[in-house]
Amino acid sequence: MVGPLLESKFHVPRLRSGLVARPRLSELLTGGSGSALTLVSAPAGFGKTTLLAEWLAAPAEGRSPAWLSLDQRDNDTALFWTYLVAALQPAVPGVGAGALPLLQSSRSAMEAGLATLLNDLDAVPTDVVLVLDDYHVIESADVQDGMAFMLEHLPPQLHLVIAGRADPAVPLARLRARGELVEIRAADLRFTPDEAAEYLTTVMGLTLTTRDVAALEGRTEGWIAALQLAALSMRGRADIAGFIAGFAGDDRYIVDYLAEEVLQRQPEQVRSFLLQTSILGRLTGPLCEAVTGVDGGNTMLAALDRDNLFLVPLDDRRRWYRYHHLFADVLQAHLRAEQPDAVGGLHRRASDWYEATGDRAEAIHHALAGGDVARAADLVELALPTLQRGRQEATMRRWLEALPDEVIRARPVLCVGYAAALMVRGEVEGVEARLRDAERWLTTDSDQGSTAPSAEMVVVDTEGFRRLPSAIAMYRAGQALLSGDAAGTISHARVALHLAGADDHLGRAAPAGLLGLAYWASGDLDAGHRWYAEAAASLEKAGHLSDVTGCSLALADIRIAQGRLREAMSTYERALRLVTSEGGPVLRGAADMHVGMSELFRESDDLDAALRHLLTSRDLGEQAGLEQNPYRWQVAMSRVRQAEGDLGGALGFLDQARSRYISDYFPDVRPVAAARARVCLAMGRWSEALDWVQQRGLSAEDDLTYLREFEHITLARVLLARCTAGHAERSINEATGLLERLLSAAEDGGRTGSIVEILVLQSLTHQARGDVPAALAPLERALGLAEPEGYVRIFADEGPPLRSLLRAVAKSGTAPDYVRRLLAALDRTRESSPVQQNLVERLSARELDVLRLLGSDLDGPDIARELFVSVNTVRTHTRNIYAKLGVTNRRAAVRRGEELDLLARTRDGRRGRAAIADR
Repeated sequence: MVGPLLESKFHVPRLRSGLVARPRLSELLTGGSGSALTLVSAPAGFGKTTLLAEWLAAPAEGRSPAWLSLDQRDNDTALFWTYLVAALQPAVPGVGAGALPLLQSSRSAMEAGLATLLNDLDAVPTDVVLVLDDYHVIESADVQDGMAFMLEHLPPQLHLVIAGRADPAVPLARLRARGELVEIRAADLRFTPDEAAEYLTTVMGLTLTTRDVAALEGRTEGWIAALQLAALSMRGRADIAGFIAGFAGDDRYIVDYLAEEVLQRQPEQVRSFLLQTSILGRLTGPLCEAVTGVDGGNTMLAALDRDNLFLVPLDDRRRWYRYHHLFADVLQAHLRAEQPDAVGGLHRRASDWYEATGDRAEAIHHALAGGDVARAADLVELALPTLQRGRQEATMRRWLEALPDEVIRARPVLCVGYAAALMVRGEVEGVEARLRDAERWLTTDSDQGSTAPSAEMVVVDTEGFRRLPSAIAMYRAGQALLSGDAAGTISHARVALHLAGADDHLGRAAPAGLLGLAYWASGDLDAGHRWYAEAAASLEKAGHLSDVTGCSLALADIRIAQGRLREAMSTYERALRLVTSEGGPVLRGAADMHVGMSELFRESDDLDAALRHLLTSRDLGEQAGLEQNPYRWQVAMSRVRQAEGDLGGALGFLDQARSRYISDYFPDVRPVAAARARVCLAMGRWSEALDWVQQRGLSAEDDLTYLREFEHITLARVLLARCTAGHAERSINEATGLLERLLSAAEDGGRTGSIVEILVLQSLTHQARGDVPAALAPLERALGLAEPEGYVRIFADEGPPLRSLLRAVAKSGTAPDYVRRLLAALDRTRESSPVQQNLVERLSARELDVLRLLGSDLDGPDIARELFVSVNTVRTHTRNIYAKLGVTNRRAAVRRGEELDLLARTRDGRRGRAAIADR
């Protein structure tokens, strides 16, 4: 997940021997482990990091420590959560694997990713203490919002410790009011007189009188950094009392004064090393040698460490260190004052070393810090492909914004990279200006169609430059798609495709996919499928097999809309083979293929197979992050629940799907809210369905488009439900007219899936009018279209109203075997939960409700609110469930419920309510 140069971020800082024992603070930290958050907040130099490292170094049964040292770069949301999960994994192996793809994607997916991570942590049997050190560097609102959400839903096994120089932007007042906050501040961290005496005499080895100690403690007010500097300054002095009397003033003055004293007493070789390496955030021997130009970097660092010269070890092997922040500030001030012309060269050498060792991010940081914007721009240009693949647009944006505008405008590859960073964040404004900045440098040979660099511009990524004309057209196509301009999308995408080289498979895949999206959204499904198939083929040739699965989702969705279910299944099966090759790793997107296959098995009424594929998908998603569209899992599970007759469970999964939905370029042709309105109708909650109609501004007279076809068919259902509920003639007339227009539009577009559903609804509309003979004609046509593809649930989900019509059709001899199969699906009874059938001691109805919700994203208080009971009642039910299922934690309970469910299904085929975890 992270490279070796970053490993020091995740190590608890190594302690030196002989530290002052501070049991009063250790007890405070240990006592606070039962709360959600411990906040250690104080200015620099108060020993925050040392205190926490000392506390975690003490053995504690059942406690697993996790540590993350933060810096400015961690304001990139994707990096922050990547590193946080990496910090947790040594303590909890495998945690967050399913959450990470969500946490690294869009802002809209953040809450779902955090919910997945928190569910993982909720299943951990031991307590975990996560320390976030130097949290004051975090300024990103997205990161702060995510942390606030995490704190609000923290499982009891996880205790968070935040250490920094300022209070974090999290709901401290609310946590304080709940008794969930322990605070350690500067007043607590100051050395007491006894601790100061022990530190100065025992740790630092000074011979001081009681009066000397008291004077030092009084002058520094127990400020640890000042005491350490004073102790270093007093080594070897004869007149200690005179030295103590010679400094006074505020904290900052004391530190500056004492640091200068320490520096002046160092040999020139040591002093030079300290100043030159002060530009480094982390130090290791080879890096220090590269910066100073002097051998013996490891030896020097070891000597400084032995002398307690404000060097903090960052790993157990003492390979990486950092200077104490206050000491580093003083060293850097002296460096700038004494050697201002050397600063840029020092940063340049650090940048070169980091680039040579593969840490381009640090190389860019030092190039920028040294004012070498040309080198920084070169490195950023070379880093763009990796940043885009890793979805680190925030980092890319930060680097680009640090460069002067004139530097970017002279580099067409950076201009287009900037446009890409804007589009990813949904900021269309400014994109065209950047594309034009790039375009003005391009000169095209009209005979060859090639692009050559102008003499005045700068290009370091020649391959990226070669692709610019196609990329510019492709981003313009994306702009047009976001603005709803299908014609513009098609026009620009065709230009991009024409400009892409025949062997540029990635360059051809993107515009082909945009063409597929444009045609799909406009309702031309054949053209949409054709272009998406080309995009998938190009991605496969480029070796981007995980991305092929994204195309396969679109290809299967289109085939399902066309009523070609068997081809859709073949699409999923082929994509699954690509990403699960024998002997190789399972790739991202595999979980989504299982979800798609589950939907098709559900439609054919093979609910056991549908459930098995959903469980396989869930396991793949949580074990290896192989799920790209988690909301689809929730929708699919909802439809299985509905087929089982568990409408409450179906509605719950749709509510979770709504929170996990990630808006992307795919047309939202089956909105979750519309699916929810349908379930509300089935439950008799007509007012909620009517509220949805009003919110969406739907009416039977609307112009019809493919994008809103699912919504308008749902509107027809609402009108039909109002008719059967006694709101009579007007509703049924509106439903009849709307269905006729919908049928005509679906026929024109070749959307057989919609045609079958509309015909079924027309049959039910005639039945509502009391005209059974008229109802049979559309039903018989629907059966003729549906039988070859194996549709079942599209009929069976209509419930009892359709049973009598199917029996009437059966009497006429139409598709007798098929009709018998549909009637069997309608007539199945659901006697009891399969979970119950395999238990010695049965779960109560309320325990079943709790078990179902344990498999959701809800925490204990949320479950209590959902069931209108107290949190203590939920805890009691949970303990009973654990005892009856023979498990000890939430995840095990959910898995046990699944096992019992599948066992019952395999044994006797009866279907019922099963608790399936939402992971």
